[in-house]
Amino acid sequence: MMSDAVRAIILGIVEGVTEFIPVSSTGHLLLAERFFDLGEGPFWKSFAILIQLGAILAIVALYFFKLWRIALGMFTDPYARRFVIGVLVAFLPAAVIGAAAGSYIKAFLFNPWVVCFSLIVGGAILLWIDQLEFEPHEHDATTFPLPMYLWIGIAQCMAMIPGVSRSGATIVGAMLLGADKRAAAEFSFFLAIPTMVGAFVYDLYKSRGEMTMDHAGIVAIGFVVSFITAMIVVKTFLTYVTRHGFTLFAWWRVIVGTLGLMALAMGR
Repeated sequence: MMSDAVRAIILGIVEGVTEFIPVSSTGHLLLAERFFDLGEGPFWKSFAILIQLGAILAIVALYFFKLWRIALGMFTDPYARRFVIGVLVAFLPAAVIGAAAGSYIKAFLFNPWVVCFSLIVGGAILLWIDQLEFEPHEHDATTFPLPMYLWIGIAQCMAMIPGVSRSGATIVGAMLLGADKRAAAEFSFFLAIPTMVGAFVYDLYKSRGEMTMDHAGIVAIGFVVSFITAMIVVKTFLTYVTRHGFTLFAWWRVIVGTLGLMALAMGR
């Protein structure tokens, strides 16, 4: 039998690798739990949400000085204040829909069939995006127009369907609205901070009665592993996607989704 610590390490790696690339961390975690028996029961469902904070803190660490300058200038610098407002505007649609329909989404959409179909469709969309000839006019994630922030936030709501990918939805949305690949990816990182911190706090509050010292230790392992893994991935992702686009991630989605459907059809 696989120990809980080993499960936490594997799921932490899956989370850290997939959170910020357009392949759906939630979808991969659900498939890993289903096909490799990496976690069943309410604790492991909460675990998948709780370790996302480790990946988010990797973004905070990598962009610490930039985020610190924005935080310090929020009350004195109109540009910093405008960016903070833009992030909050982009965060608002997901917060509203998550609060209103979160339980329904988890009850009816969090299953491997939905994940696999979403992975394949999302892969096809990324392949289509890579074929388009863009003429981006937004090159800095901190200076997008406010309506653009709102539309990116609306696009993010599609990621409530497991397998869609939060980063994929926001990056594609930003690019279709005129951002270049790097700016689109960077804003996806920044938007992840309030989005995933909100999900973490909400799920921690809901699962507080189930948490024991043993559970806290397991979460800590997954948290640290996801933090370290995400640090490595984020550092390489921006350079890679700027030079090579999304084809690698698109085909990864299609292959994983197709293999998942085949396994489900065989009764796995």
